[in-house]
Amino acid sequence: MKLLASLFLALGFVAVAVPPALASGARTSTVTKTKAKTKTRAKAPQRRRRVTQSAAPLAALSSSAVLIIDAGTRKVLYEKNARAVMPIASLTKLMTALVVLEGGQDLKEQLTVTGEDVDRLKFSSSRLHVGTRLTRSAMLHLALMSSENRAASALGRNYPGGTRAFVAAMNAKARALGMQDTHYVEPTGLSSANVSSPADLAKLVAAVERQDLIRRYSTDRNFSVRQGRRQTAYHNTNRLTANPRWKIRLQKTGYISEAGRCMVLHARVRGRPTIMVFLDAQGTASRAADANRVRAWLAAYRPSTHG
Repeated sequence: MKLLASLFLALGFVAVAVPPALASGARTSTVTKTKAKTKTRAKAPQRRRRVTQSAAPLAALSSSAVLIIDAGTRKVLYEKNARAVMPIASLTKLMTALVVLEGGQDLKEQLTVTGEDVDRLKFSSSRLHVGTRLTRSAMLHLALMSSENRAASALGRNYPGGTRAFVAAMNAKARALGMQDTHYVEPTGLSSANVSSPADLAKLVAAVERQDLIRRYSTDRNFSVRQGRRQTAYHNTNRLTANPRWKIRLQKTGYISEAGRCMVLHARVRGRPTIMVFLDAQGTASRAADANRVRAWLAAYRPSTHG
């Protein structure tokens, strides 16, 4: 009996002793896996912080909608509400110019400013007097460089079929360029019903940048026209064109109260051709300040186009 009792005790000891050893091994394995998972999770926030820190300067942008694109690869470098549809003010004039040039109209033909070209929507002022006769080329120059509304109106009015046919051609060209968020009702941008998105406007900038005359006129700093016995001097609405640090190939600004301050640029930053779209910036200097922030960001961080 003593021998049998000793045998039972020995077996009981083994039965108790083995599970703790196994349990200890299981805990060790679990802790090891947990540490491994912790290390894996720790890497992701670090990657997010690096991305966030590189784009941190752009957090101060005033514009409600922004799109920055590498013009060579068409890759998006930065975006903020890129598909937001909103009024575009005088950015409209880029499409106005494109339709005029692709329509093959005689640039030397004399056009006359009439009462039909006077702004009765916003009642904005103009230094282009009713009765002034200028070439179509000069009207185009004023519309692009100084955002002259009467010049843009005269261009549309003198299109075959008049302004209605011109606006139809503007919308047809928008569709041809794949600008699905875009609609025009007149050629100046004074109407808030002229709408688009940064994504669409980037397509338009890419298209008009191929037109030498639009590039030249939009970036020209000064231009004068004769009205009667006097010369009227016009200047570029975009102060960045006078800044030697900027290499601007094409630009257009715009403003009405519903659209805020708007601007598009095709510029080279550290050798990279870049399309920039800024919509609905607040404050007279805000769109230029936004552009300068983006330029500094591109120069400092050189964001990848492969991510």
